[in-house]
Amino acid sequence: MERLQDSFSGDIAGQIMVIWGQLKAPLVVPFLRVLTYICLGMSIMLFVERVYMAMVIAFIKLFGKKPEKRYKWESFKDDVELGNSVYPLVLVQIPMFNEKEVYQLSIGAACGLSWPSDRIVIQVLDDSTDPLIKGLVEMECQKWANKGINIHYQVRDNRKGYKAGALKEGLKHRYANQCEYVAIFDADFQPEPDFLWQTIPFLHHNFELGLVQARWKFANSDECLMTRMQEMSLDYHFKVEQEVGSSTYAFFGFNGTAGVWRMAAINEAGGWKDRTTVEDMDLAVRASLKGWKFLYLGSLKVKNELPSTLKAYRYQQHRWSCGPANLFRKMVFEIIRNKRVAFWKKLYVMYNFFFVRKIVAHIVTFVFYCVVLPATVMVPEVVIPRWGAVYIPTVITILNAVGTPRSFHLLVFWILFENVMSLHRTKATFIGLFEAQRVNEWVVTEKHGDSSKVKGATKQLKNSHFRIGERLHMLELGMGFFLFTCGCYDFVFGKYRYFIYLYAQAIAFFIMGFGYVGTHAPNS
Repeated sequence: MERLQDSFSGDIAGQIMVIWGQLKAPLVVPFLRVLTYICLGMSIMLFVERVYMAMVIAFIKLFGKKPEKRYKWESFKDDVELGNSVYPLVLVQIPMFNEKEVYQLSIGAACGLSWPSDRIVIQVLDDSTDPLIKGLVEMECQKWANKGINIHYQVRDNRKGYKAGALKEGLKHRYANQCEYVAIFDADFQPEPDFLWQTIPFLHHNFELGLVQARWKFANSDECLMTRMQEMSLDYHFKVEQEVGSSTYAFFGFNGTAGVWRMAAINEAGGWKDRTTVEDMDLAVRASLKGWKFLYLGSLKVKNELPSTLKAYRYQQHRWSCGPANLFRKMVFEIIRNKRVAFWKKLYVMYNFFFVRKIVAHIVTFVFYCVVLPATVMVPEVVIPRWGAVYIPTVITILNAVGTPRSFHLLVFWILFENVMSLHRTKATFIGLFEAQRVNEWVVTEKHGDSSKVKGATKQLKNSHFRIGERLHMLELGMGFFLFTCGCYDFVFGKYRYFIYLYAQAIAFFIMGFGYVGTHAPNS
């Protein structure tokens, strides 16, 4: 009986090998070879982009050519006759949705901004669906109003357009139309009191400027390993990408918060639109095409919170990856046809900003390093040159990590984490490009504020029981199994020693697939 079973198993294995042999040469090898060439081409594009940005940053550091030095900045001078009318009227918008943990922090910080009290208007745009939270936010606004703050609590009877819809609706009020500038802060952002004194003078004295963007400062970056990984990625974005855009073409993507817009720039660009999930980037591109310039202030930091659960982070990354790809699809021909800005700026927006950073970067990270490279282990006929498999990714990784020197020892963990997240970013990118299902999905990023330290133990106890569907992530587990299989094959038959990387990456996929990363909000 055992011999019969062994014989049967051997026959099946033999048949599988025969089928694999028949398909491999005419189909698998050519397809994988073409995919390899495409990925190598994208790797070169990403490599050139990273080196270019590194050279710009080096030039700025060596010669002190910070973008803000190109613009005039003068503090406002008091005038006895004109009084406070010498100061422009500023609107501060705070959009929020069921922000129970952080609404007091953001409203308090906005009301604490230093500016003449009769020249600033605070506007809280509350789209909350929870009546209890709505009541709490309204009470908080009333508390500050009783202290003499000019604060308005605004609600809508629907959530049409999500954040873009709320911001657009907020600008329709008469008191908002009287303002010359508008500062925007998400519900977890806490600007320092002198924020307006550092930003408004740039706009007031430089009429070509439409936006001044500040940098994010992460209050909970040391909360867990996952927040440290996010800090490394976002530090590169702010210290390099935003700085380069501001220094070279006076263009970069508005980060949706911690920035001050000239009201005229918003109006000329057509106002807020809700056609994608990146309404901030949409407005920035349209305003840039109208000729407005942007200034990034890397020295001005605004404290905010990073997602501390994997679920919240995945939703955020879906929105941040799907939205730009979808916006690129909608605006590429509009950018090409534009006659108002120079050719080189249009090329920068289309190629550098959109295509390489928002599309190529996501796709090549996942397809090349998590699919093509492992697959070549089983298809030795397709050879990846060492410069493509080792040298280019090493240089790109080091250039990315320079933004956060304190986390350099976490570089290996960051690579593995980013490769896992590239699965979701790539999926979201294709959803945006082809306008598939979930293209306009908007899930507000969950925030915990200071309460995460106080209530952490309670949250863990409350969330200790999970349904299997919530705990297990099948895409990650599937990729983990694929990489582990390729690693085993390479260990036995391979010659490039890829199995060291393949095993490590498989373990990373398994850990996240089984829900052992960002399951609970840390309590310390």
